[in-house]
Amino acid sequence: MTLLLMAAGSGSRYGKLKQFDDLGPNGEFLMEFGISDALKNGFDHIVLITKKDNVSFLEDHLRNRLPANIKLDVLAQEITDLPDGCTFEGERQKPWGTAHAVWTARDVINGPFAVLNADDFYGQPAYENAANFMRAHKDDNTYALVGYTLKNTLSEHGSVSRGVCQVDGDNLISVDERLKLEAKDGKVIDEDSGNEYTGEEHVSMNFWVCKPSIFEKIENDFRAFLNSKDLGAKSELYIPKIIQDMLQAGEIKVKVVPSGGDWFGVTYASDRETAVSYLQKKTNAGKYSSPLWPNE
Repeated sequence: MTLLLMAAGSGSRYGKLKQFDDLGPNGEFLMEFGISDALKNGFDHIVLITKKDNVSFLEDHLRNRLPANIKLDVLAQEITDLPDGCTFEGERQKPWGTAHAVWTARDVINGPFAVLNADDFYGQPAYENAANFMRAHKDDNTYALVGYTLKNTLSEHGSVSRGVCQVDGDNLISVDERLKLEAKDGKVIDEDSGNEYTGEEHVSMNFWVCKPSIFEKIENDFRAFLNSKDLGAKSELYIPKIIQDMLQAGEIKVKVVPSGGDWFGVTYASDRETAVSYLQKKTNAGKYSSPLWPNE
């Protein structure tokens, strides 16, 4: 089974590249705890999407730590990586978004895979539940969202973006991207739209189980995206939109798999202290080895 981690962000609100911040008790990156959880649940192929300048560093860093039997691919998400026949003449510094990050791995993944953010902590049970789903749906075109509860994914230090889900039983109906969610007076408010939420809603934290069929869909949508008259210097193509379009077209089914555990992110620099404390407590409780990798 394959785990794809997206680590090409710039960390503009965090103040530095949070993917490479030494949050663990022995200087581990946050993504290393997720990789450890994945390996414990049968994942044997790690794909990391990052910036070109970080490829060699991450290859060396992870290969020296991962067991020898684990396949590792570290790939660069590059603005110039476009579908055949497509061009982009404008100026751009920002990557094309999470869907493009996934598409970057099209040549190294040929089976079911889980995809998530490298700068989020998803909790050990989430990987177990995702792995069980992948084993149960190995041969069909059913995708999954590992879902969390909105109120448990907010930051005390500012607004956050979340995909708010409409769910029927364990079936995902839709995902509504909200970019400025913040807790206020016992409710959760989206500052952009003014929408109010109870906080009990299911949300996407970008932990998906996908099949290779997504690569063709991303490429087709990316072509249309590049030809859009509204394409701007910061326009992006997101995974939830791709999956939702496939869902509404009847091309796939998407199940909501309970995360079963904790989540935290490091959106703001002030989130760092919480992350360091949490990982130390988990290590002290024996949930993680110290050091995390036996060959360190």
